[in-house]
Amino acid sequence: MSHGFEMKPQAAIAVPGNSMLAAFAAALNQFNKAALFLSMAALILTSAILTYSVVARYFFHVPTDWQDEASVFVLVGVIFLCAAYVQSLRGHIGIEALASILPARVNKIRLFVVDLVSLLFCTFFSWKSWTLLHEAWVEGQTTSSTFAPPLWIPYSMLALGMTMLTLQLLVQVLTHINGNKEAV
Repeated sequence: MSHGFEMKPQAAIAVPGNSMLAAFAAALNQFNKAALFLSMAALILTSAILTYSVVARYFFHVPTDWQDEASVFVLVGVIFLCAAYVQSLRGHIGIEALASILPARVNKIRLFVVDLVSLLFCTFFSWKSWTLLHEAWVEGQTTSSTFAPPLWIPYSMLALGMTMLTLQLLVQVLTHINGNKEAV
């Protein structure tokens, strides 16, 4: 099983051998870093919102009906916007029992097949996310709470995050196909 402390440092990640693919991977990496820092700030914001909610309700008896949805919306953004970054490090939890007993060549094929199947699934998921976003925008959908924020907000983060994850998987699949240079 993979854990965060076993992840490769960013510099050890395979660089695509194709120059156009390498440039695209570098641009994707820059987006991933920006999303990571934005997500760090969003987590601090979420903790401030939830702390305010607890203090306002306990000490001042002020109802805060907006904080739950605001926190959930921010957390949806954090989770989906960082998915491509985590995938670039191969940091998602995976069962490594086979990796330890398979020969290196067979394990490389296994990784390619997993990346390819993941790419297909995430491509479908991205497409459905964009259709949900479109429906929420066109129909003006909101949540059913009294706060009633528009649903296009979390759907946009979902669609963008899944698209970036799909692009990261595409880079990994194309790197498998085209080969890679030595890691820098």
